[in-house]
Amino acid sequence: MIVSIMQPYFLPYIGYFQLIEAADIFVIYDHIKYTKKGWINRNRLLLNGHDAFFSLPLKKSSDTLDVVEKELASDYEPEKLLRQFAGAYARAPFFDEIFPLLTEILMCQDRNLFHYIYHSVQLVCRYLDIQTEIRFSSELSFNQELKGQDKVIAICQALNADRYMNAIGGTFLYDRQIFRENQLELQFLQPSPFEYPQFSAPFVPWLSIIDVLMFNPVVRVKQWISDYYTII
Repeated sequence: MIVSIMQPYFLPYIGYFQLIEAADIFVIYDHIKYTKKGWINRNRLLLNGHDAFFSLPLKKSSDTLDVVEKELASDYEPEKLLRQFAGAYARAPFFDEIFPLLTEILMCQDRNLFHYIYHSVQLVCRYLDIQTEIRFSSELSFNQELKGQDKVIAICQALNADRYMNAIGGTFLYDRQIFRENQLELQFLQPSPFEYPQFSAPFVPWLSIIDVLMFNPVVRVKQWISDYYTII
């Protein structure tokens, strides 16, 4: 039983979906502090040959709130964000296939930040035929006051996992020996580098999954998600 755990991210890069696909159960933290200037409600697209941020505007609220307690701004206009994507990708080879998916994602009526992001993850996984079971951290039976590595181990134990797989960026956060002492194998997923044509501009790597889908047939993207990584 392989478990992976991540924060909710809005239209993240392909490695996020590789991690979902590689796990038997993927846990999304909902009761976790929202962090400014992170990747929870923003990511990057290609604009005029360069990377540019897009983001979900949020209601002003306490910095101590969990993600599930945050709301989208009342003046958020998904149509405006759709126009931003259309301006960036209208000439992309798979724009006509992907723009309806993007429209369904952005026009979600739920204005809770976590639910809005989860809805986007669900739709992208469905489009890519990723069958992994996705759970919320708050619905699991473990000590919710735990932090860091102890929290991860407790979640894995609650799900009867024998392997925990993390994104490669978290290698410094965890101790393999402590995981072994808790009958868990610790692994890290390292996405393999790859390139694809992005109009006539030099390639910009690790943009939102939407960029990958705009420029590549879905069968190729599925292959990259299934095969283009190394387990460390």
